[in-house]
Amino acid sequence: MSENLDKSHINEAGKSKSNDSEQGLEGALECSDEVLQKKINSDSASPQRVQRPHSSPPQFVTVEELLETAKGVTNMALAHEIVVNGDFRLKPVELPENSLRKRVKEIVHKAFWDCLSAQLSEDPPTYDHAIKLVGEIKETLLSFLLPGHTRLRNQITEVLDLDLIKQEAENGALDISKLAEFIIGMMGTLCAPARDEEVSKLKDIKEIVPLFRAIFSVLDLMKIDMANFAITSIRPHLMQQSVEYERKKFQELLEKQPNSLDFVTQWLEEASCDLMTQKYKHALPAAGGATGSGDAPVLTPAAVQNYAYLKLLKWDHLRRPFPETVLVDQCRFQELQLQLEQLTILGAVLLVTFSTVAPVISSQADFAEKLKMIVKILLAEMHLPSFHLEDVLTSTGEKVCLEVSSRLSLCGFSPFSADQETVLKGQIQAVASPEDPVRRIMESRIITFLETYLASGQQKPLPTVPGGLSPIQKELEEVAVRFVRLVNYNKMVFCPYYDAILSKLLQP
Repeated sequence: MSENLDKSHINEAGKSKSNDSEQGLEGALECSDEVLQKKINSDSASPQRVQRPHSSPPQFVTVEELLETAKGVTNMALAHEIVVNGDFRLKPVELPENSLRKRVKEIVHKAFWDCLSAQLSEDPPTYDHAIKLVGEIKETLLSFLLPGHTRLRNQITEVLDLDLIKQEAENGALDISKLAEFIIGMMGTLCAPARDEEVSKLKDIKEIVPLFRAIFSVLDLMKIDMANFAITSIRPHLMQQSVEYERKKFQELLEKQPNSLDFVTQWLEEASCDLMTQKYKHALPAAGGATGSGDAPVLTPAAVQNYAYLKLLKWDHLRRPFPETVLVDQCRFQELQLQLEQLTILGAVLLVTFSTVAPVISSQADFAEKLKMIVKILLAEMHLPSFHLEDVLTSTGEKVCLEVSSRLSLCGFSPFSADQETVLKGQIQAVASPEDPVRRIMESRIITFLETYLASGQQKPLPTVPGGLSPIQKELEEVAVRFVRLVNYNKMVFCPYYDAILSKLLQP
């Protein structure tokens, strides 16, 4: 009656801890169930992938091939999630209220427990269902044991001996309460400290049917704990093999769906064209005449790849399909994109403020930090559909002017004049426009910093922050580290595909 993770899931996850072969690793990943499906689907689904480029003919596949491909994609996404997300945890499945699945589940479970109650109420009691439950509990408890738990294994096998229990039931000598007491005690021994309270509450339940139902509920939680422990244990091993594993799974997908690199090709081709256009502009002399050498700019595969990754930070997720090789990280790139947008607005507001107020207060570290925190709080809900940047920046201008006037008064200076306040508020409100010069400067310098850090190969220390970004340096460096780590891992997995595509695109 396990409601969340079946026994095979736990057994496979447990085996993966001690099996260093790729087969053992893959076995741990193949056991993904509804919990994993829900996690991966919510993190990596792309609702915009509705059609392929017109140059690719339609690919017809059978239902079996489609299901097999979907399973491979899910397993690849799961391996990737475990590696890149140190906080990855399984959680119990919570079905939506009044959903069909929830109602069916409740009906089936109620029928089962009603049947058990009816059997135990007979005279003499019938223990067929109860013995089956004890057998499932026994297997679950054994699945929690490590190879060295010999004494506990012997205890469980001896006390929960199903043949002996059946004989006692036939002879009217079976004491279900005594078995339940042993089971609860063993659960208390094997559970995580966080489950002590749930296990302790089981001792207060006196009726057999509610007790068994509660036991299975707690066992489900213990299975989740065990699975998360297994994931933590295999993560170092998975790190070593994940690059080859993801590449292998993607190759299997590519063999079944040969057009699975169409959007990647478009993405790299656009990056190549955009970068070439930029280099041509920079190569032209100020007078607009011909270049001195007459040589066309040369692009390298590494430069094109880095520029392509930077384009993902300004992606139109509503209208454009995401490239296939970064699809499992689409949510992460979206999060980075939002954070950089917030940092751009924050940096622009601080820049116009510090450029307007007297240097004697703008240079005060505590004032600069306080002002930054105020603006960050006001921009915290920027990701919500109900957020209106123009209205928030109007409020921001009011709040900033109050803080500046207060600090000027505290330092013995004359407060802001009405004209000065009007100018500063207008400059802050102007940041709402993507074409605002200050905002564009901020955005350009942030991209330059990320580009420099990406090209440096993640060397420490980080590159020097461009001028004007000092107030947001800490936040920017945190985003840069996450971005470059994500990019470098993606390069390791998919570099053969990128090299093959770019070798054709960059042919002289």
